[in-house]
Formats: sequence, structure tokens, C-alpha cells
Amino acid sequence: MNSDAATLHELRERTLTLYTSVTVLMILGIAVLAVYAIRLGSLLGPGAQESFGLAIALMSLMAAAIFHVVDRTYRAWPLGRRISPTDPGPVSATAQIRFLKVLIVVLTAAAIAYVIGGLLS
Repeated sequence: MNSDAATLHELRERTLTLYTSVTVLMILGIAVLAVYAIRLGSLLGPGAQESFGLAIALMSLMAAAIFHVVDRTYRAWPLGRRISPTDPGPVSATAQIRFLKVLIVVLTAAAIAYVIGGLLS
């Protein structure tokens, strides 16, 4: 290997190690927060709801960081291949009708869940 190829290989390995480290640390953080949220017990105590909410928010933030790192790894591999998403297709009347059908189904399901929730409480 010449020096440029060796440097490139070393840089790729270091970057992959960094990405792996961040991902593993975030997964461990999520696991710790999940155990903490489960061990809180009843959410009726003083500050328990806020603690639970903060734990859930931090888990969501860590999951977003993991998603970002994995996305960056596959979209723009450091100093190497690039994967670009496909161009979106044209908007057609069929696509708009499908969107409206899905929207109506989702809104209907939400309304039914709201009514059932009101009846059960």
C-alpha cells in the first residue's frame, strides 16, 4: 500500500470506530434510562412524572442521535462511496387520492380511539 491508501484506510477505520463508539454509548444510555424509568414505580410521587418525562425525552434524543450516525454512515461514507436517495417522482392525481384515503383512515382511527378513551375514563 502506498502512503495515501494507508492514510485513507486509517482515516476510515478511525471514523468507523468513532461511529461505533457513539452508537454503543447511546444504546447503553438508552438502556440505563429505560431501567431508571421502569424503577421509578408509581408516577404519583413528587417529581416522578417530571423524571419519567425527562428520561423519555433523553431516550428519544439518543435514538435520534443513533439514527443520525447510522444515516451519515450509509449516505456519506467518509472519504469514499456516496449513496444518494432517488429523486422523487411526479405528483399525480392518483398519489393525491391515495394520500387523502390514508389521511381519512388515520383521522377516523384517531376519532374512534378518542371516543373509546372517553367512554373508558
